[in-house]
Amino acid sequence: MSRLNTIFEGWDGYQTSLLHAVEPLTSEQLLWRPAPQVRALGEIVRHFSLGRITWLSRMDAPGVEDLREQVPRWYSDSDGARHAVEDSVPSDKGEELAHWLDLSWRPIQRILDEWQLDDLFRTYVHRFLGTDYVVSNQWMLWRVLSHDIHHGGQVAMMLACQNIPAFELRALGGHIIAPPFALP
Repeated sequence: MSRLNTIFEGWDGYQTSLLHAVEPLTSEQLLWRPAPQVRALGEIVRHFSLGRITWLSRMDAPGVEDLREQVPRWYSDSDGARHAVEDSVPSDKGEELAHWLDLSWRPIQRILDEWQLDDLFRTYVHRFLGTDYVVSNQWMLWRVLSHDIHHGGQVAMMLACQNIPAFELRALGGHIIAPPFALP
């Protein structure tokens, strides 16, 4: 049976595109927001990095235990679910945000490298708004991937609004893993 990296081929390229787009950004670029009530660019990057850690912690992804300890602050909601406190991590330094993107990617990479298809069907119980749900690893992994794509699109748009070139993320949509060449 195939490992998940063959099924999710390309997600790692999207991660690379995000890193290449975020790391060189200045504080001014990261603090830019399209409207006063909207998150700044750096806040979005921080949000999906820490969101990955929060969600992957719930499914006890491989390698996430070490990562949990690096998050400066956590809080528990009324259902007992733990959340990384986003403003405990700076959002105005490209290198720092790239570091959190990299850290939060490590458990995903381990999942893709180590898990097989059957691992997606394992479940755990998660309480949300007073209701218990049986959540599969497949549901959770799709949750993290769709969250990445959603907020990565916001990042691409905010870079475009600031006229910041980020070829891989903007022109290629983060899809930098090319398929094999066709034989003549």
